[in-house]
Amino acid sequence: MTQAGRQGSPRNSSGRNNPQRNTSQGGKSAGGFRGGAPKRGGGFGSDRPQRAPKPREERFIDPDLASDGPQQVRGAADPKAARPSSRKPAARKPGAKKAPGTPGALKPKPRTGAPGAAASRAFGSERFGQNLGPVRRPSRKKGPRGDVPQSELHDADGVRLQKVMASAGVASRRVCEEMIAEGRVEVDGQVVTELGVRVDPKTSVIHVDGLRIQLDENLVYMVFNKPKGVVSTMEDPEGRPCISDFLKSNKNTGERMFHVGRLDVATEGLLLLTNDGELANRLTHPSYEVPKTYLVQVRGPFPQGIGAQLKEGVELEDGFASVDSFRLVDSTPGHVLIEVVLHSGKNRIVRRLFDAVGFPVLRLVRVKVGPIGLGDQRQGSIRNLGKQEVGHLLASVGL
Repeated sequence: MTQAGRQGSPRNSSGRNNPQRNTSQGGKSAGGFRGGAPKRGGGFGSDRPQRAPKPREERFIDPDLASDGPQQVRGAADPKAARPSSRKPAARKPGAKKAPGTPGALKPKPRTGAPGAAASRAFGSERFGQNLGPVRRPSRKKGPRGDVPQSELHDADGVRLQKVMASAGVASRRVCEEMIAEGRVEVDGQVVTELGVRVDPKTSVIHVDGLRIQLDENLVYMVFNKPKGVVSTMEDPEGRPCISDFLKSNKNTGERMFHVGRLDVATEGLLLLTNDGELANRLTHPSYEVPKTYLVQVRGPFPQGIGAQLKEGVELEDGFASVDSFRLVDSTPGHVLIEVVLHSGKNRIVRRLFDAVGFPVLRLVRVKVGPIGLGDQRQGSIRNLGKQEVGHLLASVGL
């Protein structure tokens, strides 16, 4: 660049040799402050009149809220409000303007302790028994029930009802009080809604949402996944594997246990063990018609009409027998897997039914008794039933 071009450039005109800049930096400026001139240059705007500063905005105090503590100045920036929020306003959410219960309307969030929430269910924190469905009781005639005064069920020497429920693991004491107030608790078959009721845990029969609370800690309930080749007995004189061989590693070894019903040596699956004699008698009695579910493997193909024949009934050597339901589960070349449900407790009833229709059983597994199922329990293992499972089991036979 030539010397003339350098002198005419904007950079050179605002350089150190600029007399106008030197004048603004030296001495007093038009405002009378040394070095207080605007950075834009003393020659620009120096003759403008200075504006008076804005008066500070007075603090606004709401007289209605003055007693609640220090108030924020109106118009002041709120640090929390300045943060960007990812939530949509309630009015902008889809379905916000629709009436509750109509299609597309927003569903209300469940409150803690509300009916149906996990915190307010009986034994809602247990691992087992969450998906057993509604409580099923055997059909029987019931008289009218109403709220009973406290004086008729009150035991002065007893324990408060909510404390008994909390000790049994139903829920926290506060939630148990809510259950009582909502009329969800029965004592000896009568609804109780007063919180001051005291009961005798040794003699009182308590139900919550239809579930029986077992207050006797000496009663044990277990489910055993029996493998093939194990005899359904506690002792076998021939020395074959039996149930007691699998109970040795269980913590309830000292209890005298007995099995509810039996499975033949070749049959696998669920076998209930308990020391509750009343429950065992009812589970095996034909009048309660406790359903039992089996998975049956036979050779295929399986022709149509056999399932309807089994449901209608087959004549056996000891009488007429049938299944309650029949369902084809799986079919592979040469094999068919069938699920049958029946309430009969006759010896080898499933095998004899399939033998009668011309399809001998290749493998038989019992997967469910009443409301209790095997699930993913390992074969040969024994586990204790949860209190919620025990409640469903007792309710299924009217206890």
